[in-house]
Amino acid sequence: MNTRMLTYTKLDSPVHRLTGFTKLVFFIIWSVTAMITYDTRCLLAMLLIGLAAFRLSKVPFRDYSFVLYLILFFFALNHLAIFIFSPLEGVRIYGTQHDIFHIAGRYTVTWEQLFYQLNIALKYTAVIPMALLFLLTTDPSEFAASLSKVGVNYRIAYSVSIALRYIPDIQRDYQNISFSAQARGLDISRKEKLPRRIKNMISILMPLILTSVERIEKISAAMELRGFGHKPSRTWYKSRPFNMLDYAALLLIVVIGVVTAMVTFYDGSRFYNPFG
Repeated sequence: MNTRMLTYTKLDSPVHRLTGFTKLVFFIIWSVTAMITYDTRCLLAMLLIGLAAFRLSKVPFRDYSFVLYLILFFFALNHLAIFIFSPLEGVRIYGTQHDIFHIAGRYTVTWEQLFYQLNIALKYTAVIPMALLFLLTTDPSEFAASLSKVGVNYRIAYSVSIALRYIPDIQRDYQNISFSAQARGLDISRKEKLPRRIKNMISILMPLILTSVERIEKISAAMELRGFGHKPSRTWYKSRPFNMLDYAALLLIVVIGVVTAMVTFYDGSRFYNPFG
């Protein structure tokens, strides 16, 4: 397992030079915009912008590969579930039905359903790069300062910061426990049968959970002894002033949000309908 998976790494890129507050606001507006619109053209444009931003960040693929594969797996399950439980949702939305082929019963593959699920796919693929980018390029302490700036209680913000900081520690603990267990003959490789592999992995996860709980207790005791949370506010060491790049990024996301809203609702519907 890559111990750097889904953790912040300081790099010299335009995305890393943005303040945590800018990235947080950008991500919130971006996500809300992607959730609201079903306009294929807007979602495609957002996807391309997101991929371009990821390219600018210079984040190595290994830092997010496992999480990306996991997301894609649940992404495929979600699409299958949509078709199983609502195979004609696209027909209901767009008001027409162009059949491709019939499977059985009420299950008919239609162009409307495929187009509807394409838009769902574009929503995910537009948001996922930005979510990963936000996690991978934002220092946890700066993220906490950003949450505090947007009105989140500093106790909650600091808790989020600590959680993000301990992601690499948990990964490292898992790797160490896994290596120790394998040295004692516990096989979690593909050579072992799946039920046995799951049982062996659970035996690794239990000491990991206990270790994490012990760490939480130590941190809580240390923070309580230092009087954390007794005052209504606090200052932030990692808070940074805005620069021109921040203003440009905020202007860009406002323009994207406004243009997307205008294109989406110009005819009174959130759905772009090529069948009408």
